[in-house]
Amino acid sequence: MESVVISANARPTTGKKSTKATRREGLVPCVIYGGEKVIHCSGSALDFRDLVYTPAFKLAEITVDGTTYKCILKDITFHPVTDEIEHMDFLQLVDGKPLKVMIPIRFKGVAPGVKTGGRLNQKVRKVKIKTTPDSLVPELFVDISNLQLNESVRVRDIEVTDKMEVMTSMSIPVASVETPRALRSAAAGAEEEGAEGAEAEEGAEAAAAE
Repeated sequence: MESVVISANARPTTGKKSTKATRREGLVPCVIYGGEKVIHCSGSALDFRDLVYTPAFKLAEITVDGTTYKCILKDITFHPVTDEIEHMDFLQLVDGKPLKVMIPIRFKGVAPGVKTGGRLNQKVRKVKIKTTPDSLVPELFVDISNLQLNESVRVRDIEVTDKMEVMTSMSIPVASVETPRALRSAAAGAEEEGAEGAEAEEGAEAAAAE
């Protein structure tokens, strides 16, 4: 698992006034919970960018007053106008303690339906998993190597270990191979031409019989 290393400062006081003062200093207020105690801290927004502005799932190793906490990002608040990070919540990882986390989904193989002109449409990009810290993975995979036109793979098809519990509904489609409009139009045109040809042939046979 890839980790982002962050150096943070302890926040001795909390509350609206203290939080605003922290932001004025150009720092992001944070809270780390899930361990023996709740830690209030702050860090530079630049230090968090490799954790926030990426589709990848990464761990955070946050050092506060010489102690390093291994965490995952659980929640983040952005300013409604500037989109600057306003607050971040981190869950501390404790050995053997189950946690729920959203893991990105990746594909294995190439869908035959795509090779014949279909378009792969990914409907779900992350799935919720319940597991323990030692079983965390950066991504999960689903095999699409047998996916034909107008077929789907679902959450139940995602590859997981026996140490993972999928919390998302198993019946939800993850991806499907859809027939593009141009391909549908071409197929419809071919059917129409075939029908017209059949009618013309029947007419010729009828004329010959007369």
